[in-house]
Amino acid sequence: MNNYANANYINGEWYSNGDGTYLEVKNKFSGENLSKLPNATQQQMNKAIESAQAAFEVYRRLSVGERVNLMQKLLQKLEENKVQMVDLIVAEAGKPRTYAETELERSLSTLQFAIEEAKHFSGEVIQMDFANGEGRKAFTQHFPVGVVACITPFNFPLNLLMHKVAPALAVGCSLVVKPPPQAPLSAFALAEMMQEVGFPLGVINVLNCKIEVAEQLVRDERPKMLSFTGSDKVGWHLKSICGKKKCVLELGGNAAALVDLDVSVKESAEKLAKAAFLYAGQICISTQRIFVHKAIFESFKKVFIQETEKLKVGDPNEAKTWVGPLIDENAFKRTKEWIAEAKKQGAEVLLGGNVLDEESRLIAPTVFTNTNREMKIYSEEAFAPIAVLEKVDGFEEGLKAVNDSRYGLQAGVFTNNLAHFKLAVDQLQVGGIIFNDSPGFRIDHMPYGGVKDSGLGKEGLKYSMQEMTEERFVVY
Repeated sequence: MNNYANANYINGEWYSNGDGTYLEVKNKFSGENLSKLPNATQQQMNKAIESAQAAFEVYRRLSVGERVNLMQKLLQKLEENKVQMVDLIVAEAGKPRTYAETELERSLSTLQFAIEEAKHFSGEVIQMDFANGEGRKAFTQHFPVGVVACITPFNFPLNLLMHKVAPALAVGCSLVVKPPPQAPLSAFALAEMMQEVGFPLGVINVLNCKIEVAEQLVRDERPKMLSFTGSDKVGWHLKSICGKKKCVLELGGNAAALVDLDVSVKESAEKLAKAAFLYAGQICISTQRIFVHKAIFESFKKVFIQETEKLKVGDPNEAKTWVGPLIDENAFKRTKEWIAEAKKQGAEVLLGGNVLDEESRLIAPTVFTNTNREMKIYSEEAFAPIAVLEKVDGFEEGLKAVNDSRYGLQAGVFTNNLAHFKLAVDQLQVGGIIFNDSPGFRIDHMPYGGVKDSGLGKEGLKYSMQEMTEERFVVY
């Protein structure tokens, strides 16, 4: 693995030239230069789409066994390069090492799930032997949709990419990938590994490029699907320009947790403190808003603050670090502005609210109360080490507070009351409800996706594979 650091990857070739401008990729904590990537030209993007289209005609004709064999080789190659990939994730994404190790293991699981699902992924037999269908038989069969245009985020530079690559490989699609400018190197490393294990040339193409070239990929009619993970603003814009192609959007949120009066204060506070500030809150299902029944609010607040104070902030390379740097200067500046704005508007700071290290972009875990929906820290996606803690008079009021958002990705509900369990299932406007744990819970094969501004469609291997195929109905 040594080609990926300074070149784009198109049809099995590495291009160190581009439009004459470059993206400098830096270590997010030390500032050390990691790579100087060329920005791809429109002609190179066109070549990548052409290559993916040609490769699709080859790859889709491989048997499931042949595709699984290649995927198994990729799994082994990724396993062999675990240490190097973890180092890369820590460096380019600023992710705490233990969490980067978790991401690597999840990436392996995601690929393994796709391998297993590929062997069983099929249509269904439709009963036709009644009414006007007597004597006939019918079934459905899934066919790969074609070239998939993939745009991925920085916070899981390998595993969220794998959530697009693995199902595409399983069903027979090819890909053109535009990785995140903050952390693009994991995508190029994966492409190189695919090259080394023998995937047909053009099955994956990875290009660092400017916005107008990325939009060229989205607008082009040859890719038949757009799979995007990122901010809601960008995602919905891309949907508006993607034309007739299929579209799956995994977008942001300001995930909420609701704590009922009958649960363990210590256990719920500990779980939510860790979930709110892991990776400096740079996770789309990071716990941002916490609503606690008034009967236990003061005791919960005390334990939550104590647990938050235990979290180590600093160098992501150090083993016990939980809260690392914000990804770039824009995120750092925005977070400082939002904190200052909330203070000015009357929010009470229970903890933090200050910069710990300007150069390394470290902000102390910050807990607010006395907030309202006019404040960005409450109504928008913070993607920062910020949590809002508020009391509610009862469980139903808490459900309304959780729903008081234009987002709806996942929610955590802590309760041991069966009636409240049923009520939450019936009333919460989110894609996933996690009981007695934080909204940040995710296992990679589960269906994952939001409602409202949080997205469109589902990920999770079987569900992504369904999105990446077209169903054909056959009667005889």
